[in-house]
Amino acid sequence: MKFFADTAEIDDIKELAATGLLDGVTTNPSLIAKSGRDFMEVTKEICGIVDGPVSAEVVALDHAGMMREAEVLRKIADNVCIKVPLTIEGLKTCKALTADGTMVNVTLCFSANQALLAAKAGATFVSPFVGRHDDNGFDGMDLISDIRLIYDNYAFETEILVASIRHGVHVLQAAKIGADVMTAPPAVIKGLFKHVLTEKGIEGFLADWAKTGQSI
Repeated sequence: MKFFADTAEIDDIKELAATGLLDGVTTNPSLIAKSGRDFMEVTKEICGIVDGPVSAEVVALDHAGMMREAEVLRKIADNVCIKVPLTIEGLKTCKALTADGTMVNVTLCFSANQALLAAKAGATFVSPFVGRHDDNGFDGMDLISDIRLIYDNYAFETEILVASIRHGVHVLQAAKIGADVMTAPPAVIKGLFKHVLTEKGIEGFLADWAKTGQSI
């Protein structure tokens, strides 16, 4: 499963990229606003840090407007992935962009039927929001399972990008289901490295090593 960081914070992206385990980055207007930086500037900087897809979201709601904004965004770098909402206008834009060879991430997916439409529109990625789905009384992972089944039934090439991940259990469940990608805040990704027994084991090894009086 590919790991994307869901952030626009440059320091966090650099830290994760240095591990060699980061496959891409997703951003949205809210994350850009939180960073307090210029949208085009921060997107270009992120694209220079990671080799994989960097999702940059349009803000227009109509097809013509989305196409105009996409034209600007995809000039930032070759690894920009245009992010569009799962609406009729968004899928029209997705179809047009993917036909032209541009990567597209269809976002704000909350049903398997929506995911089916995104795949038919040729989306590179579809982003079902599991955390927000859970918040509204549904099981976000049931949604991922349904999408995986449908995509496998018809050999759709659209990748399932699990979004709105809140904790490590979401990551584990998504991996067990067979999601292609997960995107999570840096804190969640860094939390995957941690386990109390790993930390205790290191402490024990270091204590024993100190007793030997040796050095490497």
